[in-house]
Amino acid sequence: MTPADLSTTVLRAVRRAVADGALSVAVPERVTVERPRPGGSGDYATNAALRLAAGAGLAPREVAEILRARVAPADGIARVEITGPGFLNFTLAEDDGADLVRTVLSAGPHYGHGNALTGTTAVFVNPHGPRARVWTETVVAVLRSQGATASIAPAVPGGRDAAVAPRGARPDVSVTNPTAASAAPPPVPETLRVVPAPDGDDLFARLGADAARWALLRTAAHDRPPSGSVAGELLVQRESNPLFRVRYAYARTRALTRAAERLGITRGTPENAAQAPHPTEATLTRLLRDHPAVLEAAARHRAPDRLARGLEQVAEAVLRFQESGRPLPLGDEKPSAAHRSRIALAEAAGAVLAGGLLLLGVDAPEFL
Repeated sequence: MTPADLSTTVLRAVRRAVADGALSVAVPERVTVERPRPGGSGDYATNAALRLAAGAGLAPREVAEILRARVAPADGIARVEITGPGFLNFTLAEDDGADLVRTVLSAGPHYGHGNALTGTTAVFVNPHGPRARVWTETVVAVLRSQGATASIAPAVPGGRDAAVAPRGARPDVSVTNPTAASAAPPPVPETLRVVPAPDGDDLFARLGADAARWALLRTAAHDRPPSGSVAGELLVQRESNPLFRVRYAYARTRALTRAAERLGITRGTPENAAQAPHPTEATLTRLLRDHPAVLEAAARHRAPDRLARGLEQVAEAVLRFQESGRPLPLGDEKPSAAHRSRIALAEAAGAVLAGGLLLLGVDAPEFL
């Protein structure tokens, strides 16, 4: 069960509680599910009960008890606890990740794309400067991956302010069509504010598109992106280069798949493991499960740097898994169902890395 699945499960529990009269409250459009904060427990948590308590006229813990009774029986949830003033904490049922891997392989690079922001319309001011342009274009792509309608307002001659002003009927033109008069005005374009790259350092000319985009997107919007020799490190193939590690990890997943094919290990056929997964396998599975939540957070916060950091975590887990998770047979060892499952997990991780790089506008090479 992914965080998106769990969010849907909680939202359905709220609807059922309202339908049967246990809660009298407006059903929210969405429920936020995230990793537990200090003092929490389990795999995920939500503050839904605290958000609903005032509208329901009940104490947060009372709302939490109502929701717990309706969430606990859901498939994939082993335990639901209430902590603090009314946080719901979820422990997922034990699984080896086979169902998750099948889901990722079925979706391919589009795994994590969804409809969390369907109905949301976002229009952005035409950006000025290379970093603002790259940031805005990427935010639009990430928003669309979550079902939002997103676009950049066309450049308007005469300055920036003209692009920001909402469009409407001209004051000297009478409106005779009542339907047109009552139509909702278009959204006012948002301005995405980022600290620009230093003047005089053309990252695209010096580093190429891939490294330049990574430099501009990996750094948080309120921080200045790397320049000079620091940015030049993004071209060096070494472990300290995060862009290299992400792309190298993707290339390693492709290499593992090719090696598995040479050994006759059928690709893309995860099976239920008969033994507990290796710790590196469990870590990688957890990160793949979290990827949809990472994408949604990047979209909601207009923060592609969150996606870049998420890819770095997946890449690190892939490389550790490759080193010690034994995805391929060793020596005279014969291929087994465990190897098929591990290769499928590696292929799924590759799909996540490729899809994330695609959204960032960075190439994912199969050979490095």
